[in-house]
Amino acid sequence: MTDLEFFFDPGCPWAWVTSRWVTEVGDLRKYEVAWKFISLSMINTDRGYKTGDDYHKMIHSFGLKALRVASAARADAGNDAVAKFYAAIGTTIHVEKNREGIDTDPHKYLSEVLRRHSLPVEWANSFEDETHTAVIRYETDLALSRTGNDVGTPILTFKPGQPNEGSFFGPVISKAPRGDQALQLWNAVETIATTTGVAELKRSLRSPLDFS
Repeated sequence: MTDLEFFFDPGCPWAWVTSRWVTEVGDLRKYEVAWKFISLSMINTDRGYKTGDDYHKMIHSFGLKALRVASAARADAGNDAVAKFYAAIGTTIHVEKNREGIDTDPHKYLSEVLRRHSLPVEWANSFEDETHTAVIRYETDLALSRTGNDVGTPILTFKPGQPNEGSFFGPVISKAPRGDQALQLWNAVETIATTTGVAELKRSLRSPLDFS
């Protein structure tokens, strides 16, 4: 039984940090995480981008292309393949800060990421495949149906399919906790997510991102 559904966009650095926390807890407790898709490009195109916000348009557009590759990976080799691809693309973009070519030649960029991480390079051929766009749209709409529309990434669903299923945008964290601290945060967030009546817990101040 899946313990968590994690909806991610590869271009979001905050989702990446949260995903490393989730991966840590998954390893420590042998939890099963289902990796799902949510497109910031779709969300923000529907809402409308601010005038002159070219960077976010670009990175979100690339995120959608990368999600098509992730969808191809899942169709070919299942959930574990998505986890491996997300680890590869997230490490490249966020940790290594290697973004050269994502806007000029995304196919080459994605192919190189796959090659470097010993994943099937042919997955990159799906970066413009509209068959996968439909899958991503469905999962994006599914995630937002669980939280409401005024959110970003990541979205987490705890205990999916169980009577006490609960979903939240976040947690948005600047550095992934490890070991006991990771477990403590999980216990707290899971309790909040699966407790009836809790709708929002938020502060706007954020510490600088730390990918270590």
